Amino acid sequence: MATPEPTIAERSAAVLELEPGTYWWCRCGRSADQPFCDGSHAGTGFEPLEFEIAETRRVALCRCKHTQNPPFCDGSHKQLP
Repeated sequence: MATPEPTIAERSAAVLELEPGTYWWCRCGRSADQPFCDGSHAGTGFEPLEFEIAETRRVALCRCKHTQNPPFCDGSHKQLP
């Protein structure tokens, strides 16, 4: 079975200050709570990516779903058609 293509939620990063904890990054692009998972991936073949933040810090999270360094933005949205 082929890997499904994610929906591009936004062509920009979500720049956020995150507190220490566990987060789930949306991989499918369907979540209404971008860049975080809200369960909208059900039945799509996607699963969220669990990641940890150890200390409060500012991060740029990918919303185009094409980053090579998930969940962090690597600028891939600038290369999308």
